[in-house]
Amino acid sequence: MRATQIFRKTEIRPDGIKLDMVIWQLPQATPERPHGLKYRLWAGRDGKSLVRYDNERGKGDHRHVGKKETPYEWRGLSALVEDFMMDVEALK
Repeated sequence: MRATQIFRKTEIRPDGIKLDMVIWQLPQATPERPHGLKYRLWAGRDGKSLVRYDNERGKGDHRHVGKKETPYEWRGLSALVEDFMMDVEALK
């Protein structure tokens, strides 16, 4: 069974920042993804990444703000989106 996309949103904001958010439900949880989700939340301008939250294989939940990468503590799907949007708003 394959992952099922459960959320997708793409938006270009008035400040020129593009958002691309996609979340998939995995067929089953894994040690790297105990919440059973795979995600990529991206914000950038002119093709340059400014903020990205993802959980690529081998790294687990983490975030990129500018060139800095830090682990992300999973607190739920709503918190994930809220934290991402707060980092995007902090770009102003």
